[in-house]
Amino acid sequence: MLMEKVAEILSEASAEAVEPRFRALAAGEVMEKAPGDVVTVADREAELIITRRLRELLPVPVVGEEAVAADPALARALHTEPACWLVDPVDGTANFVAGRPDFAVMASLVRDGEAVASWIWQPMTRTSYVAELGAGAWRDGHRLTRAPAGERPQQWRGSVKHYLRRPGLFPGLDTRIPAFGQLTGGRRSAGMEYPLVADGELEFLLYWHTLPWDHAPGSLLVREAGGVSARLDGSPYRADPPGGVDGLLVACDPQTWERTRAILLGLPE
Repeated sequence: MLMEKVAEILSEASAEAVEPRFRALAAGEVMEKAPGDVVTVADREAELIITRRLRELLPVPVVGEEAVAADPALARALHTEPACWLVDPVDGTANFVAGRPDFAVMASLVRDGEAVASWIWQPMTRTSYVAELGAGAWRDGHRLTRAPAGERPQQWRGSVKHYLRRPGLFPGLDTRIPAFGQLTGGRRSAGMEYPLVADGELEFLLYWHTLPWDHAPGSLLVREAGGVSARLDGSPYRADPPGGVDGLLVACDPQTWERTRAILLGLPE
């Protein structure tokens, strides 16, 4: 019941506050909350709707991206509270503002720092992804089970986000990238990218900056489909407040994760 209800909340909030403004944002409805980081009235209104309805469903703190932008202390609930909601009302706001369809509406339920349920709604494709810890990953009601990658990295498809790379991180990485097959710079929306691994369209994703509302939903989705989402030291991804460890490698199966990490770091396979 919870899984279906939250999926309904996200799609209804999207229909009310987000989709009517796609390619129809008025003057003054796009603001800059930090240099190079935009927010719209759609983000803020959708988050208010989702926050209210999630609290009605389960009265625990809500850590929303826009609420944390206004009051960073709210993110502490991820460490101090036994349970909380995570909300990203428009993941891929820059795409949304530019009129590109690569954006999603996302939420997670986090218990003791671990996502135990997650939801990704892709409005422009009308596609819903849900995952529940220990119960599996699903796309529009169909169970997702990710097949392992092939043996040859030259055939693997992945995404490496150079534009978010911190200077000095992974020296020599650019010389090792050609070991892989088709690579992209990503779609600037985690809610669009993680499902590509779960669905079998990509073998791996490499992220640098990992805000919890961006990565908790997709990390659980990939893990429940048979993949791995872990820090580069091998520790499983956790929904930590902003300002934590850099670097997150996501892969379609454990062996691919290990081999991708070795190539990226220049280690023996």
